[in-house]
Amino acid sequence: MPLFSPRRYQPPFYPVRQEETWPARAFTAFERSVKGWLFGCRMCGNCILQETAFVCPMTCPKGLRNGLCGGASPDHCEVDPSRPCTWYMIYNRAERMGRQDKLLEVNAPIDGSRAGRETWLEMIRFWREREQGPYPLDFFFNRKKFNQDRDRFFYELRQPDWWQGDALYHPAVYQEPNSLLEANLRSGMFVTTGEIAPPLGASGDIILKKVGWLKEYVAAANFTDNASASARMNSMASSKICLEAGLEPVMQLQARDRSRVVIESDAMGAAGLGVRNILCLSGDHHRFGPAPMAKPDQFDMDAIQVLWMLRRMRDDGKYLDGRDIKQPPRFFLGAAASPFGAPPEYEAIRAEKKVNAGAQFIQTQPVFDYDRFTDWLEALDKRRLLDKVYILAGLIPLKSARAAHFMAEEVPGVMVPPEIVTRMDEAGDKEGQQEEGVAIALEMIEKLKNTPGINGMHVMAVHWESIVPRLVEESGVPRPVVSSLSEVDDLAWVREKPVGVTEAA
Repeated sequence: MPLFSPRRYQPPFYPVRQEETWPARAFTAFERSVKGWLFGCRMCGNCILQETAFVCPMTCPKGLRNGLCGGASPDHCEVDPSRPCTWYMIYNRAERMGRQDKLLEVNAPIDGSRAGRETWLEMIRFWREREQGPYPLDFFFNRKKFNQDRDRFFYELRQPDWWQGDALYHPAVYQEPNSLLEANLRSGMFVTTGEIAPPLGASGDIILKKVGWLKEYVAAANFTDNASASARMNSMASSKICLEAGLEPVMQLQARDRSRVVIESDAMGAAGLGVRNILCLSGDHHRFGPAPMAKPDQFDMDAIQVLWMLRRMRDDGKYLDGRDIKQPPRFFLGAAASPFGAPPEYEAIRAEKKVNAGAQFIQTQPVFDYDRFTDWLEALDKRRLLDKVYILAGLIPLKSARAAHFMAEEVPGVMVPPEIVTRMDEAGDKEGQQEEGVAIALEMIEKLKNTPGINGMHVMAVHWESIVPRLVEESGVPRPVVSSLSEVDDLAWVREKPVGVTEAA
């Protein structure tokens, strides 16, 4: 067991090319042993211990380098219940040390050419070549200068030129809305989005059927991306079918199973097909999928890194490797949030990182506990996020008492109050349970549509998409007000400074 971190979930990296000299190989082995004993180090080649309260984030089974996942728990890791959550340890220790501000920097993904190699000698080489401090004498005679030089030195060391991550807010640099969803959110009306699970088979007929139910009632429909590590028709193909059927899609793009190259390629392919809305996710771990389980490698990127990369492709016209993009993609970028996973102040830090990285809208896990949800909103408001991002509160209409128990007992990051479960248990037969589920959903919609800071709702009617029109009609929430981007120039409600768009645009 390491001294400062949880035990490693996977063994250390080894270099793709061995050091040429035996002294270098010996020093690398020595560094691997010492850092493994202290921090459970995996020799990632880009140490960020100063940003993570000296707990190694690479001990996380997902390898997340920018914060906790949606299933985080104070009791244990969602992937491996026998171990604590690495990021809970990071947040707790950062809070005790007064270093929570350090958690906001968007950390780079691993450079495979550096993984497994020593970093101590590299740090000394970088310091000598840089010739800008920090200098040991300043520690005694000019502590302020020493601290400034030290912070700048370690920033340049951990943030390579191809990444340049920081803790600043990066709004979009365009002015006109990139998608119908964005245009509807800019209207200031309460906006509804839906969700459609892609089919298990090769036919898109079920998508066309469900689009027919939804397209008059929602501004866009999400298509999940192999949720729970289970294969279906991919989100891009489903999104294209939806788009051709007359409803704008939100393509979910999760990092599990994808390298950064594939993520860039898929995002660019989606843009070429006319898909403008992309929801960036880290993804469920492989262990949640059916057997046989895929080889459980740690993720190449997390959701925050995907947001950072796609925003720069759009706004800077650059691939991650520095190549110019002649015709940059047009994206409206979104992220997920889990108001009920970790304490609200922790979840707010992760939400701020996503917004800073490029998230323009957030869709949350389903809301059953309104009071806890407003605690999360207040935590976001304290960080001044509600004027920077559109919030779509998640809603799942419960179809049965069994579904209520499953949501309450089996789904990480979801909180269903006991009184909701009791109401479903006492609702009688199948039809009675469905009616009670609709009543509970309508009660929640009434609260959400009158909640400051909420811009709409995201209805996840799991295999019950036909209920969405009834929920919209009976709740009185508006239908989409913009059906074509050509209408935008003629509408007086377009804001001079929309949420998530820079004044310089």
